[in-house]
Amino acid sequence: MDSLGALGAFVQAADANGFTEAGRKLGVSPSAVSKAVQRLEERLGVRLFHRSTRSITLTPEGAVFLERCRRILCEVEAAETELTQAQSAPQGKLRISLPSIGILFMPRLAEFKRLYPQIEIEMDFSDRLVDVIEEGFDAVIRTGAQADSRLMVRKLGFYRKVIVGSPAYLKQAGLPASPEDLAGHACLIYRYPSTGKLDRWLLRRDGEAIDVALPASMVMNTLEPQICLAEQGLGLACIPDMAVRRQLEDGSLISVLDDYMQTRTTLRVLWPSSRHLSPKLRAFVDFAANKLLEPILWQGRLPIG
Repeated sequence: MDSLGALGAFVQAADANGFTEAGRKLGVSPSAVSKAVQRLEERLGVRLFHRSTRSITLTPEGAVFLERCRRILCEVEAAETELTQAQSAPQGKLRISLPSIGILFMPRLAEFKRLYPQIEIEMDFSDRLVDVIEEGFDAVIRTGAQADSRLMVRKLGFYRKVIVGSPAYLKQAGLPASPEDLAGHACLIYRYPSTGKLDRWLLRRDGEAIDVALPASMVMNTLEPQICLAEQGLGLACIPDMAVRRQLEDGSLISVLDDYMQTRTTLRVLWPSSRHLSPKLRAFVDFAANKLLEPILWQGRLPIG
């Protein structure tokens, strides 16, 4: 602790360009600051300041040492803040943005709210690429790679899309044996609300993408109607596997062309880069990484990281 005190005296003296102002900020006499710096110089065996009767200036060695000292003191401050915050219950407003498939996470988010009743949660559902910092979000959950260097990221898991239809529809229309067969089927297509673009069904053969012109029997911009209409036998839909887990298990929907639908999509949680997380944000990030997808993913998962 004496060493940390000497480092603090040195940094204050460098910032104030003198021992008098440094002593005032530290609540000690100028001579006490001067002696602390002198002892530090003696221990290091280098001169940190050029001294005159009116001012002090850093030596080249002192300038290099100053940057190191700043980092050390910042880490100590961050550690103290982290420990202090750990003692307080997470609370306050938490603004999060989720993709449209985020509706599937509601049971888990309800569990999060029960665990942390003092956190006020505000949710935004959108497939657009939000500006996390400019729009004031605490965290967002998104698919795809992270390109914003201002953000921290943690991997949650993955899902893949499946093409599904009801037993009645497949009995009437026949099972598609290859991607090209989709041209003869009624397709229930998702339209992205943010861009107006139709969802592409990512079919691949031997690693190469297969571009099939899909007959759009019905188009919609939310997930639930796709599932409902597919269950009603009105066509095939391309749905995240985690959205139709129950239907695939009870047989109300059957997946087809699985060998051509192996592309996996990664889900991540992102938040503004910071030296230390607030308790509410730390609670959410940890919960999302460990719990958010736990009851949903059913065909394996990526390691948490």
